Amino acid sequence: MLKKRDLHEVPVLFELMSHPEVFPFVRHKAYSTDEFYFLTKQTMEAEEQGELISRTILDEWQQPIGTINLFDIQDNKGFLATWIGQPFFGKGYNRPAKDAFFEELFFQLGIEAIYMKIRRTNPRSMKAALKLPYVALANTTYPEVYEHINEKENVYDLFAITRDQYMFHYYREEDSEEVLEA
Repeated sequence: MLKKRDLHEVPVLFELMSHPEVFPFVRHKAYSTDEFYFLTKQTMEAEEQGELISRTILDEWQQPIGTINLFDIQDNKGFLATWIGQPFFGKGYNRPAKDAFFEELFFQLGIEAIYMKIRRTNPRSMKAALKLPYVALANTTYPEVYEHINEKENVYDLFAITRDQYMFHYYREEDSEEVLEA
């Protein structure tokens, strides 16, 4: 479902990212394949330096369909940015990609909290975030982060996932599965 980023996937991802229903919501926009190659190489180098964590989302045939990233990592906290290509909207890829990424972040890489800033005008992302049972609206719980993301214009809601919230949900689901199997 996820793999580390590489340059071979650039042409497919660029085409998916360029779709008008995807492009406005992509954090690092590229206007040509060459520019996307450059951005991908920069992303891979930044990950090697510990500045971010980036993965390619794959479909069941191991073909790239989007990306999931943790940016601006400070104090073991960072901002999530995910996009999936338009042909894959509504096909059930978002939740498993996020779960796999969160497991890696929390259980292997020591991340303590994941922030999501979502434009109030982006109903698709808002709906996807609210489907996750371990997500909490964080406009008031992290006021300094909320103020920072809305510094220029008040357009974002802030959501957060802490390791504790995720682990509570993770173990609760695991316990439920054991009860069902018994």
